[in-house]
Amino acid sequence: MRLTVLGGGGFRLPLVYGALLRDHAPGRVTDIVLHDVDTARLTAIARVLADQAAGVADAPRVTVTTDLDEAVRGTDFVFSAIRVGGLEGRAADEHVALAEGVLGQETVGAGGIAYGLRTVPVAVDIARRVARLAPDAWVINFTNPAGLVTEAMARHLGDRVIGICDSPVGLGRRVARVLGGDPDTAFIDYVGLNHLGWLRGLRIDGRDQLPRLLADPGLLGSIEEGKLFGTDWLRSLGSIPNEYLHYYYYNRETVRAYREAEATRGAFLRDQQARFYGEMARPETPALATWDRTRAEREATYMAHNREAAGAGERAAEDLESGGYETVALALMRAIAHDSRATLILNVRNGTTLSVLDADAVIEVPCLVDANGAHPVSVAPLPYHATGLVCAVKAVEREVLAAAESGSRTAAVKAFALHPLVDSVTVARRLVAGYVDVHPGLAYLR
Repeated sequence: MRLTVLGGGGFRLPLVYGALLRDHAPGRVTDIVLHDVDTARLTAIARVLADQAAGVADAPRVTVTTDLDEAVRGTDFVFSAIRVGGLEGRAADEHVALAEGVLGQETVGAGGIAYGLRTVPVAVDIARRVARLAPDAWVINFTNPAGLVTEAMARHLGDRVIGICDSPVGLGRRVARVLGGDPDTAFIDYVGLNHLGWLRGLRIDGRDQLPRLLADPGLLGSIEEGKLFGTDWLRSLGSIPNEYLHYYYYNRETVRAYREAEATRGAFLRDQQARFYGEMARPETPALATWDRTRAEREATYMAHNREAAGAGERAAEDLESGGYETVALALMRAIAHDSRATLILNVRNGTTLSVLDADAVIEVPCLVDANGAHPVSVAPLPYHATGLVCAVKAVEREVLAAAESGSRTAAVKAFALHPLVDSVTVARRLVAGYVDVHPGLAYLR
């Protein structure tokens, strides 16, 4: 089976390859094609993968290419993990937003809109090429903003594109562990949009154990979300929000922490990865050891500004372990390829799952996966507070898609102005002007 990875020079790719190396089942991936527009990054990551494969007799064969058509033609699966504008673009997104006093995070708020406006045209081009060159392929989208990008691609690929994110999985595993359950068998009742969802129940042996967690302040305060949001707020919600909702519930505190920080998250990663790829340009650099060291630093500093704003302290050791999005992606691929069936939290078209949204809206919910793809399970309606946020953010996503399709600057301004974390139409206009100035990829907005 052949797997194509778009964004194959990306830093996190060795996590995917490591999972592939552990898979010895019949029908596994035997060939992996890495595509990237940056030859130096491709070469660096290929070296890390070669170190990982050392001593593994049946390691998947790795080839690299900068030709997109060659990469996707006739493939079985596509992992799309591109970053349009690179980490320099992410850092610029943060800077422009913070200069206006609003959040510039990669997927949430002004930064997420800017990233989406840059990424959607490229993702749509990829979707069209896959539809033409590999019509039977399944596309698994890693690219952020994951829900928005998946919805853009679904307009051309239908249900053959599925978005994934490791945040709901990590949340479910933390809650299951603290309740004494097996994270691999517990059912997670989770619903929302990508980076905007709530865990509303966790069934262990058929019984919902979340009320037990919410009733125990000590137990609740021991998990990452309890430290981040505070136990009183979680108990008042009656659910455990995705960690990214901290940007909404504690927006002022987070923006202040970002503005006072020595470097934003994007700037930190830009500089860190520049050092990594710079080291990897030297042939004598030990590839896998250098990557491992850099990854550990990256994971330890994840959402550092939010934890600082909340006084949450350092991340727990178990949250630094790998086994996130790459595990979800491979479980999804295996279930489709072998009709092995699995229940996974995925980004898929809504259908009739959430009545407040139309059928084509991409949502993030538990899905039953088989050879025919991912099928969202029935879920209870969202409470009003969650419905309001979900509908508001989906309206923003639709304006981003309209702007990307038409090139309308008016639609882009509307996307920013409608977002709950942008508090002024005047600010929205200045944000669009600022982003167009720093991103050549937004020159299409007129």
